[in-house]
Amino acid sequence: MARWERWPALPAHRRFADLGGGVSDLLAALAATVLVALGVLNTWAVSGLPVAEREAVLGLVGLVLLLVLRRSRLGVSPTFAWSVYGLSVLLLVAVKVVGVSANGARRWIEIGSVTFEPSELAELGLLLVLAHLLGGPGEPGARRVLVAVGVSAVPVVLTATEPDLSTALLMVALTVTLLVVGRVRARVLVPLVAAALLAAPLVVGLLRPYQLSRIQGFLTGSAGSGSTTFTLEQAKIAVASGGAFGQAGNPLHGLLSLYLPGATSDLAFDSLVEQWGLIAAGAAVLAVFILVWRLALASRVAPTRREGLLPAGLAMMLGVESVVSLGGNLGLLPLAGVPFPLLSLGGSAMVVDLAAIGLTLGVRRQAARAWLWAPPRWVARRPRWVRLGALLSSATLAVLASYGWRLESAQGAGLRLAASTEMTRCVAIPAPRGEITDRHGTVLAYDAPDDVIEVVPSLLSKDPSGVAGLARLLGVPPASLGAEVAANRRSLALQVATVADPVGEKIARLGMSDVIVAPSQKRIYPYGPLLAPLLGYVGVATPADVSNAPNLPPGTVVGRAGIEEEYDPVLRGVDGEQCMWVNPAGTPVAMANRVPPVPGANLELSIDLGLQKRLTSALKSAAVPGAPAAAVAMNPRNGQILAMASVPSYDDNLFGPPVSPTGLQNAEESPGDPMLEHVTQTVAPPGSTFKLVVGSADAVYDAVPPSEVVPTGGSFTFDGHTFHNWADLPPMDLPEAIGWSNDVYFYKLALALGANRIHQIGAELGVGRPTGVDLPGEDPGYFGSPSTVTQAGGTWYPGETVILGIGQGAVEVTPLQNARWTAAVATGELVTPRVGLAVVSAGASPQPLPAPAAEQLPFAGRLGVVRQGMRYAVANGIATAVKGLPFDVGAKTGTAQDPSNSNGHSDAWFTAAAPMSAPTVVITALVRGGGDGDATAGPVVAAGLQYFFTHEASVLSSQR
Repeated sequence: MARWERWPALPAHRRFADLGGGVSDLLAALAATVLVALGVLNTWAVSGLPVAEREAVLGLVGLVLLLVLRRSRLGVSPTFAWSVYGLSVLLLVAVKVVGVSANGARRWIEIGSVTFEPSELAELGLLLVLAHLLGGPGEPGARRVLVAVGVSAVPVVLTATEPDLSTALLMVALTVTLLVVGRVRARVLVPLVAAALLAAPLVVGLLRPYQLSRIQGFLTGSAGSGSTTFTLEQAKIAVASGGAFGQAGNPLHGLLSLYLPGATSDLAFDSLVEQWGLIAAGAAVLAVFILVWRLALASRVAPTRREGLLPAGLAMMLGVESVVSLGGNLGLLPLAGVPFPLLSLGGSAMVVDLAAIGLTLGVRRQAARAWLWAPPRWVARRPRWVRLGALLSSATLAVLASYGWRLESAQGAGLRLAASTEMTRCVAIPAPRGEITDRHGTVLAYDAPDDVIEVVPSLLSKDPSGVAGLARLLGVPPASLGAEVAANRRSLALQVATVADPVGEKIARLGMSDVIVAPSQKRIYPYGPLLAPLLGYVGVATPADVSNAPNLPPGTVVGRAGIEEEYDPVLRGVDGEQCMWVNPAGTPVAMANRVPPVPGANLELSIDLGLQKRLTSALKSAAVPGAPAAAVAMNPRNGQILAMASVPSYDDNLFGPPVSPTGLQNAEESPGDPMLEHVTQTVAPPGSTFKLVVGSADAVYDAVPPSEVVPTGGSFTFDGHTFHNWADLPPMDLPEAIGWSNDVYFYKLALALGANRIHQIGAELGVGRPTGVDLPGEDPGYFGSPSTVTQAGGTWYPGETVILGIGQGAVEVTPLQNARWTAAVATGELVTPRVGLAVVSAGASPQPLPAPAAEQLPFAGRLGVVRQGMRYAVANGIATAVKGLPFDVGAKTGTAQDPSNSNGHSDAWFTAAAPMSAPTVVITALVRGGGDGDATAGPVVAAGLQYFFTHEASVLSSQR
């Protein structure tokens, strides 16, 4: 053996330790077998048994080759090396002509059912040839190095242009490794390295968009479905989902694998963790450790330089592949498309790698024999830095593996939740909306007694008998239903019918998991326009609704007006959901958990349906066509609203859902603002009904003693202006002035009191501020004073105080505000009007809704004189509409000038309380443009009072 071919002697105590040929061969072969077996297991879990069987056969072929080549000396044969190299180059050229294309690359050759990737063979051929070139006689000089670089360039260029840049770069790394460990001198290496650095930018031009995206995604974390960031997120989820023993036993393990791109190739290591757990992944890393170290040690005992470079190059190649692949799998390095050795799916790569390991073990076996007989007279140096390289790659693998372990323990819960979330899609099962009843239990609003039938097309289409059974119950041809389902296979859920409850119950009893029976969301209002402005309607939540209530799912049906809106959280309940496991395309593959809906609670109102009908009927008769009118009946002791009539009205059944566009447009375009609830949303000058407020102010401040008789007449002149009375009336005191609605008396009284005192007492009676009624959109009205007008930039003239005395000028109120101050004058207490009475949940005791306690007026004891005036108005004054009723009534009429009326007539007001000795009801009516209050609004109030006292016991009673 030539002097330059031999290695120096090892110390005697290490010589035979490194020559454990049989044991080390067995250990390396066992490590390779473990990697092959783990790869087959991963393929079986992800791609199924047929693919796994094919991979197992190829693995067995490769292992047989390993054992055969282990006993040969082909690894040191120049003929064999150049033959393998030449064949691989020819195959790389052939790929350009007859290769198979996939994903924009032409890398494979098909021979029957076998697909072969020549670039994998090229790696082995290049390793063998470079070992022979650089391990030849003498130190490798510049000429030999240039030849080696030229030999390397051929397969590198051919592979890079396929394009397969990752394999091309591995060939470059292999070349550099053999130049370094082959002890090429620095004066030769440095120029090569400098040239490589100068040429590096040219490599960027060879990168395809997806390769640039991988690097950009790694460096910047740019997001987007299908991007590198998405892939890396799936990789982390896979590691976190595996646990100790993996998900292969989980019925959803196949679905998990669909979300991991390259589960059997680039990200096979992540898939191994996901399917078989961290223990299997640890075994794979340990097997690579063993292979790299046994190959590195083989290079130390080879009898010649050439035979030493072969295992050194293979050790470094396997180490680099493992580090780059594992780093990319864990997101610590860019995804380079480098497979994990022997683990990733790819028969040609696996067979070639196993053959290369066999050749290397053959070198080690020959070295063991040579060392037993050859004298220890080596003087040439071994390959340098092989053990350091093995140590660095092993340490890096250990660090990467520990990172994977920490990733699972530290972020596992969150990543597993993310996995569950991305694999799950849910459809809402609407909660039945609660019923709305009057105070006696009569249903005023309820859900249609129908069920909506939805199916999951991708699942039902696989069950022809299920399609037939469902079609039979729906009364449609099975072929028609089957065609509809098939046409919508990619839909999450498909609504196929709306059926009556009994049919829905039959379908539910079939127990078909891919059929969803949900309650109809169509709302039924049996009394339509009678109660529409009060009850409101429902509709699909708008973006504004969702922004105001972040927990409100889009598409939820919510209350849009009236009671439906005010009590929506009570009535709506909590929607359920039917969830499905979906593939990455969003197509359901299996049913997941179902959360049943929680029905909404029923709501009992204080409304008496009979009184509502009577009051509305009377209001319709009195109303001016195309103009608003309103009437309200309220219990003055607790604020319970007994009836709330509003005309013109609309039909809330128009809103469905689904909405009737034509009907809705007609309602919105009709005159008189039918979409408003006029009791709380229409304001007008109160006219003479406001004299109750002015009289109360005088009762408090005694500006004009109530018993004092004041000269009046037909007009009053002040500050150069003449203010007229409705008639030429005699001198009167306060009760008489209220009863006869004497304008001149109240002109003078207003001046005596002053605007500020009227404003103070009026505010305490609730004028110009919301009543607090439990309805949305209440108009607070307007009640001006000298200070508020001045603050707004206006001027308060003395004449404004004069007309304020008769409810004109700086005051506009709703009918409910008017009824509220009437009740306060009659009882001495200010109540908060309420419509909601009680909440009735299924299986629970009724819960009365809390209502604010009535406020005792500080001047309640001084209001008797005003109540006398209300009695006088009925007994002797102008409130003749209620004079003939067989009970004690106190009332006040109002005829208010209102420039906004299109017919030019005054607004008609009438407000009354009865019985005055202990009031149980207050009724107030407004007819815009109705003219005389007693003549137009009075009969409305009279009809309501008559009904109330005829049915008082039943009206005031309730279910509670």
